[in-house]
Amino acid sequence: MKRIFTASILLASSLIAGAQPREWTLAECIGHALENNITIQQSAINVESKEVAVSSAKNRRLPGVSGSASQNFSFGRGLTADNTYANANTTSTSFSLGADVPVFSGLQNVHNIALGKLDLEAATADLEKAKDDIRVAVAQAYVQILYDMEIVEVAESQVDIDQMQVERLSEMAANGKSSRAEVSAQEATLAQSQLSLTQARNNLSLALLELSQLLELPSPEGFAIARPNADGIDDMLLMSPEDIYAEAVQVKPAIKSEMVRLAYADRNIKLAKSGYIPTISLNGGIGTNYYTSSGYASANFGQQARNNFSQYLGLSLNVPIFDRLQTRNQIRSAKLQKQNQELQVESVKKSLYKEIQQAYYNAVGARGKYLSSKVAAKSAQDAFELATAKYETGKSGITEFNESKTRLMSAESDLAKARFEYLYQSKLLEFYRGNDLVL
Repeated sequence: MKRIFTASILLASSLIAGAQPREWTLAECIGHALENNITIQQSAINVESKEVAVSSAKNRRLPGVSGSASQNFSFGRGLTADNTYANANTTSTSFSLGADVPVFSGLQNVHNIALGKLDLEAATADLEKAKDDIRVAVAQAYVQILYDMEIVEVAESQVDIDQMQVERLSEMAANGKSSRAEVSAQEATLAQSQLSLTQARNNLSLALLELSQLLELPSPEGFAIARPNADGIDDMLLMSPEDIYAEAVQVKPAIKSEMVRLAYADRNIKLAKSGYIPTISLNGGIGTNYYTSSGYASANFGQQARNNFSQYLGLSLNVPIFDRLQTRNQIRSAKLQKQNQELQVESVKKSLYKEIQQAYYNAVGARGKYLSSKVAAKSAQDAFELATAKYETGKSGITEFNESKTRLMSAESDLAKARFEYLYQSKLLEFYRGNDLVL
């Protein structure tokens, strides 16, 4: 049975005749998906956003500097310098420059910076988890294509065999050695085989479409995948779920992100407790003003700016005495969030262990199916060769031949499915251990 996938046949309606598409390996598919997947791009933007948040938290330790200027005009009756009222127009101009420095913020800045870093670390782990999800999705779609490719080849072989039998029976009927009814029956069998081939090709086209969409390709036209080397599949050994989990819990980003969020919740409690701590701030500034009043002589701008120049420096202490129990409730809320996050960590760990268990027993079952399918396919092949020999020598009829052929096609289909299922499940277990997902 042929083993080379020809996309010009499978996708003849969508490809240029005779064109051979470039075959993508699983590693190439995964790499392309990681670069172009929208969900991953959004997760990467979220990481950059968290980096900005960390920078903002650090910058809160810097002094704040601000300047101001004002211009005022007054018209009509007002109080004069000699404490009498008179009608006069006045103008005043003022300039000031001030700064404030957080000397001690009750450790709030320290905790906010730590929280920002933890938030960034969690977002980074979430990005890696999104990448892992894409890797698994691409691998699943890739394996489905491999299986569909095998089914197409089985269906093509079945059509070839049926076509040869139609031609053989037609020649025999022309020589009077076969009836027209036998030819018609075999033609019906050929038509059914062609229908199966059409359906298999359609399934393959849909599988290629699904993978191309995961890769964010504009079209599946010209897209094909390379067959992996399945040599050595019989010798693969499976680790126990417990051993795989012991390694997975240390490396999987899904666990890491939840552990980081647990550390975040613990730090958030400390931030809430800092509400009980006094804060100290230092502030200072300089300023001057210029003033004129109609009917009165006034010094020029430069002289007034020098005469009215002032400076100030202050140190303030804020001691929380009673804040309507807000700090206490914030601490209680932060502790509840930590308890909830602890449960979330346990839930994610259990989910991971269940996934590993499921993948392990799927691999064990796939291995059993694969070994049994190998024996069944070999037996079906031997039986088909025997049935073919008997049919060609006239010792059996077309019905027995077709039944033997159908059993062979079914056995080969089962073998193809079991082979790739076992290959995928075994590699998935390696992926849980932190290894690359490759076939």
